[in-house]
Amino acid sequence: MYQNKIKEIDQLQQEINAKRPLKQKEIEQLKDYYRVGLTFTSNALEGNSLTETETKIVLEEGITIGGKLIKDHLEAIGHADAYDFLWKLTKISTIKEKDILHLHKLFYYRIDPDQAGVYRKEQVFITGTEFVPPAAKLVRELMKKFIEEIPALEAKYHPVEYAALTHLKFVTIHPFIDGNGRCARLLMNVVLLQKGYVITIIPPVVRRDYIDSLQEAQTKNNESAFINFISTMVYESQKDYLRLLK
Repeated sequence: MYQNKIKEIDQLQQEINAKRPLKQKEIEQLKDYYRVGLTFTSNALEGNSLTETETKIVLEEGITIGGKLIKDHLEAIGHADAYDFLWKLTKISTIKEKDILHLHKLFYYRIDPDQAGVYRKEQVFITGTEFVPPAAKLVRELMKKFIEEIPALEAKYHPVEYAALTHLKFVTIHPFIDGNGRCARLLMNVVLLQKGYVITIIPPVVRRDYIDSLQEAQTKNNESAFINFISTMVYESQKDYLRLLK
């Protein structure tokens, strides 16, 4: 059972803010660090077989790793492209539908150009959970409502809760044929960065807890379970960030 870490997050955020502004070189180094780290972990959560070292080689040297699926390589390159776009989104005040579509397109167009940045037209099922996403015919309207709801979420909740709920509500709609989890985690990080928080990583080792907390929110209407889980991930990512700065 994960506990809510908002209080601890606020304390660590003060330490992080005290170290700002960072030098430009430090900022670039941190961006590169998380480009590999977030790409590796987010893809690994979805079954990608590349290790963190292999992901780094693919992204920074353009080398194909022997014995690995082509799709694994394309997911790494696509996620890194979407990550680069994430930084542009942090400079705007609100998330727009076209930005979400473009985020997915960057991630997915090498894998399936016809489905990249396009809402799904068929039912999808998620392995490892009882939750069944809504019918395809409902996706467009649900996404419209989701986008309209974002300002209210921002106004009502602590930034970390707002980020968690953005992730939850998006992935519950599951608007794309594939890549929904990765887009949800990118969107969550857009919100966190917009609010001055650090990139948050969900390690593959807690994959089962992540899925369980999502299922608890989606099937039992227990959003606090997922918020608590994400708050713990934010807290751990803050500690890692501070470690990197020392």
